[in-house]
Amino acid sequence: MLEVQNLTKTYNSGSRSLTVLDDVSFKIEEGETFAIVGPSGSGKTTLLGLCAGLDRASSGSVTLNGIKLDELNEDDRAAVRNKHVGFIFQNFQLIPTLTALENVMVPLELRGEKNAAKTALDLLERVGLADRKNHYPSQLSGGEQQRVSLARAFSNRPKILFADEPTGNLDDETSQKVVDLIFDLNKAAGTTLVLVTHDLELANKTQKIIKLKGGKVV
Repeated sequence: MLEVQNLTKTYNSGSRSLTVLDDVSFKIEEGETFAIVGPSGSGKTTLLGLCAGLDRASSGSVTLNGIKLDELNEDDRAAVRNKHVGFIFQNFQLIPTLTALENVMVPLELRGEKNAAKTALDLLERVGLADRKNHYPSQLSGGEQQRVSLARAFSNRPKILFADEPTGNLDDETSQKVVDLIFDLNKAAGTTLVLVTHDLELANKTQKIIKLKGGKVV
């Protein structure tokens, strides 16, 4: 599902260059759960962005579901993300002017799906929020907002789900509920899961873990 080979990312600032990722390689099979751990600044989020085609590596390659991302332009990478990828972020990334239901409907409508409202409502029901469908993000708790973003992430039936610190802004009890939901939905859909986290307890729920330090796999 995902193959990363000799991935390096360097940023140039004036005459200085900063290597954020240094020769990273790994493989993830279809349906596998995978965690990327490491301290702040170790390159975890950069790696996630490269794997999802949000950014381009300085060298090396990323192959997602058989598609070589490095050979694609920005529009083609966006099309791959829209078709194959789901995202969950630490800060939820919901659209504040849309209701919970409308937020989940956005990817469905972008894909031109006919029954967007019904599919979105079914997903909200699965995350226990059907009764909050007409609430705006500001009217929802952090845990509820993350559950809406989870429903949205699964709305395009992704082949692979990238979760960047999905419990980073939640208290312990809420975190546990969100984690259980991520793994339950993931298992039911047969989705491949890639988690970035500093929470080792969460990482240990996955089948495979890589640890980054200073941009290298240690």
